[in-house]
Amino acid sequence: MQRREFIILFGGGAAAWPLVVRAQQPTMPVIGWVAGGSHNNTYERYLASFRQGLSEAGFVEGRDVTIEYYWAQGQYDHLSWLVAGLVEREVAVIVALGNVAARAAKLATSTTPIVFGSSSDPVRIGLVSNLSRPDTNLTGVSVVDAELESKKLELLKEVVPRATTIAFVVNPDGAMTEIRVRDMRAAARARGLGLHVLNARTKYDLDAAFAKFGELAAGAMTIASESVFTDEGEILGQLAKRYNVPAIAAHREFTEAGGLMSYGTNLSDANHQIGIYVGRILRGQKPADLPVQKVTTVELVLNLASAKALGLAVPQPILGRANAVIE
Repeated sequence: MQRREFIILFGGGAAAWPLVVRAQQPTMPVIGWVAGGSHNNTYERYLASFRQGLSEAGFVEGRDVTIEYYWAQGQYDHLSWLVAGLVEREVAVIVALGNVAARAAKLATSTTPIVFGSSSDPVRIGLVSNLSRPDTNLTGVSVVDAELESKKLELLKEVVPRATTIAFVVNPDGAMTEIRVRDMRAAARARGLGLHVLNARTKYDLDAAFAKFGELAAGAMTIASESVFTDEGEILGQLAKRYNVPAIAAHREFTEAGGLMSYGTNLSDANHQIGIYVGRILRGQKPADLPVQKVTTVELVLNLASAKALGLAVPQPILGRANAVIE
C-alpha cells in the first residue's frame, strides 16, 4: 500500500516532527480545517458553530464527513506547508481561517475548493476579485472588524476619558496593517489623541507588548482586529487584567477573560455560515457560484468588574448600548 508522509505540529509550534502513516481509502469526504492559532476554548466555540452550520447542510462529523484539524500554534509561517499537506491528502474542501491561512490556501491550490474566514476585505487583500462571484475555487465569509478600528477608539475614549495617548497593538506582517495604522493615526489626530504603535507577530509577542505599554505615557490600549489576536482572545484578556491595562479588542472572548471591553462581529455567526457553505460544496455546488458572505452583526461587550478594578465608571449611554455586560 502506498505510504504518505504527514507533518504534525506539536506543542507550541517550535518543532515539527515527521510522522509516517499508511494512507487509508476514505469512506467519507474529508474536510481539512487549518487555522493559525491553537486549539483552545475560543476555537472550540467557533468549531461548535461550524459543525452546527455543517449539520444544517446535512453533514454530521463522524457520520457523513471526516474533519482533519491542523493548527499552526501561532507559527504563521507554517501555514503554507500545513495547507500543502491537505492538498496532498486530497481533501474534499479546505477551511482556511484568517487572512494568512486563506492566502496560503489560495497559493497552494487552484482546484481544491476553499472556504475562508477573513477579517479584511477579501477583494482588497487579493483573495477574490469579485464578492458576488468569487474566483475559481475560493469563497467564504468576511467580517467587518477591519472597518471598526476608529469606532473602537471612540468607545475607548468615552470609557477612559483621561487618556490622552493610546497604544495600538498590530501585527506588523498583517495584510492590512499599513492601512490600519494610517487610518488609526488619522482617527486619533481628529480626537486630539497621541498614538503609539506596538507590534506583536505571534501569541508569543503579546506579553512583551503589554509590558511595553507600562513604559509608555499611554492611558489606554486598542487591539487591532487581526486573526493573530482573535485566535488568542482569552490570553489577551488575561494579560489586560494582569497588567491593569484599560483595553478594547474586537471579540467577546477578550472581555470574558478580563479585558475591559470589546466591539466587533460575532465570529460564531461567521463560522456557522462557513459550515453551511462547506456543506453546499460537498453537495456539488462550486465555490465560484457562492457569493462571499459579509457578517455585519456587531456587538459591544463590557466587563464592569474590570472597569471597577481599573477605577473607571462606564458612562450610562455606553451601558445602554451594550449587547452584554459582565458583572
